[in-house]
Amino acid sequence: MANILVVDDEHGIRDLLWEILNDEGHTVELAENAAQARAARARGKPDLVLLDIWMPDTDGVSLLKEWSVSGALTMPVIMMSGHGTIDTAVEATKIGAMAFLEKPVTLQKLLKAVDQGLARGRATEVAQQKKIIQPEVQPEELEEVQAEAEVDEELSNQLFMLDKPLREARDEFEKAYFEYHLNKENGSMTRVADKTGLERTHLYRKLKQLGVDLTRGKRSFS
Repeated sequence: MANILVVDDEHGIRDLLWEILNDEGHTVELAENAAQARAARARGKPDLVLLDIWMPDTDGVSLLKEWSVSGALTMPVIMMSGHGTIDTAVEATKIGAMAFLEKPVTLQKLLKAVDQGLARGRATEVAQQKKIIQPEVQPEELEEVQAEAEVDEELSNQLFMLDKPLREARDEFEKAYFEYHLNKENGSMTRVADKTGLERTHLYRKLKQLGVDLTRGKRSFS
């Protein structure tokens, strides 16, 4: 889960992005103009910003440049526009934007861009921490620890009661299988459905049938 700031002057776009990202388990803050975006950035560092280019008071590129000059551009920013040009996209990228989405934004492109942005943000944060704290573990020791962790994970995924009747053993496996994917995808029904090849409605019924706990976390399964 991440804290995402959505900046767009169109009410419908803000509501749609809030619904999609909230369904993915993220905490979403909305801003309809640059002034509100500045206030949100001042209150704390979002993990990611979705920033519209064309806004009435200050356009997105100008706000991006303002954050860059002031040192406030410490988070990944994805620009959005319904009528942007290649020149605008290039300019935003040079200033520090990591991606450019053309409206109307498809669900697949949005989620992919958000995932890539959050991954880049985490990688940057880890790199910065490594500059401050040098690891005490030697490279060969680190490799050994990682290998042991991989073995433990593999074994834990195979611990099923084989002396049970086939139906019970199968249900136990399926429950563990879906719980694994739900945990891996941070509770996103959309991604789990895609990973397992099931329709969302079928997947939801299957999880209820297996007794998988769907109440954990702030997820919407409708």
